[in-house]
Amino acid sequence: MELTHDQELRDRLVEHAVTSGRYSGMLRTGIVVALVGLVLFVVALAGAGHDRAWQAFHFNWVFYTGLAGGSVALTAVYKIANSKWSGLLIRFAQASVAFLPVSLLGLALIFTVGYEPIYGHMSEQLHSLQHGKAVWLSHEFMAIRLALAVGTILALGWALIRADMVPDMFFARGRTDPKRRAMYEAWTAGFDGSDAARAVQHAKINRLAGIFIPVYAIGFTIIAFDMIMALQPHWFSNLLGGWYFMGSFLGAHTLLALMMLYGEGQIGIRDLVSPKQRHDLGKMIFGFTVFWTYLMWAQFLVIWYGNLPEETGFVFSRLWGPWRPIGAAVGFGMFLIPFWGLIGARPKKMRFTLGLFAAISLLALWLERYLLVLPSITAEHGPPFGIPEVGATLLLGGLFLLCYALFARTFPMVSPRLAEITLDREVHHVVAEAEFGHDESAADYVSEKTIEAEKHHH
Repeated sequence: MELTHDQELRDRLVEHAVTSGRYSGMLRTGIVVALVGLVLFVVALAGAGHDRAWQAFHFNWVFYTGLAGGSVALTAVYKIANSKWSGLLIRFAQASVAFLPVSLLGLALIFTVGYEPIYGHMSEQLHSLQHGKAVWLSHEFMAIRLALAVGTILALGWALIRADMVPDMFFARGRTDPKRRAMYEAWTAGFDGSDAARAVQHAKINRLAGIFIPVYAIGFTIIAFDMIMALQPHWFSNLLGGWYFMGSFLGAHTLLALMMLYGEGQIGIRDLVSPKQRHDLGKMIFGFTVFWTYLMWAQFLVIWYGNLPEETGFVFSRLWGPWRPIGAAVGFGMFLIPFWGLIGARPKKMRFTLGLFAAISLLALWLERYLLVLPSITAEHGPPFGIPEVGATLLLGGLFLLCYALFARTFPMVSPRLAEITLDREVHHVVAEAEFGHDESAADYVSEKTIEAEKHHH
């Protein structure tokens, strides 16, 4: 059975792709959550929580921008690695790119009306810094390079995702509503669907992916240095940039797991997302959980061993005293719980356990961003959490869901050509039980029977 030339299957996958307008629940939730967050944010700005509101907006910006950029980086890495297992899942990650324009707008707000509550204390210390460092941390210089970093990530990321969608929009354009059909036809102008055109498009996708990865690493290092490390200008860590962009990469995988579990029902591909695919995604989450811990320990160990006051203050203030419970929660949620929860094969394959440990890890990542930012700038003696923090969190969280849902209602959320590759490989793996290792069996793969049922389902 050769699925890559099966027109019936391709037609069904295209049909799934153009039923992507079913994200109504996420759309409504995003609107409601964002509006409630906006009201609470404005209330906080108008009262005594003005500074706290902007500080909470700042750490939430760091968190959600990391998820959006990390999701595009996930796409770029999988393209370069020629990943074949992720064909049905990849668009669930790519949809997060829709938040990056909001990130650019949020950055503008931070460096205008929100600058004083966030960076005001740093400005007071610039005179005590070396001239070069003072210039580097000046308002204008920071704003310009951050805008260039986020703008470049947005432009390249959108170009990569758009290039990956062109073949799918070409095959889906005839089955969409008139409004989307006009857009699909405009975006696919010059692409005729031939093998030669697909080869050219594939080369373009890989070229953009290869460019995006170093841009992501450099851009997110700049974000980490300016949006986190600069809040304590006398403290420095060369590893913070890598810790931030790899933490965002891990967060993108946990977000993908949750969006996959939600989206497979929205677009009707639940039977096609196999335990094998969930297992592979779970292994990625497990692996990068360990890598995040390695980076954290490498950073902590050098600071502890050096025992220099300008370095230890940053760590000490977060792991002792009133902030210690947050630090402990990050350690448990980012490493101990997902590590032991996903160390076995079965929890990675099961929807409930994969979703549970992915959600715990993602919540812990939010707490990590909270812990990296707030102790450097808050006037409170302990972890603040009230209307200002809730308002900013709901505002940006709601906008993230809204942007994601709008993407899902506009573009194909299944890539027929990539899904065919994944399904073809899975069907051909189901030959004999003896082929599988101790952690996989034939039942973990999409079977030929499932494919036949899918092709004839109406």
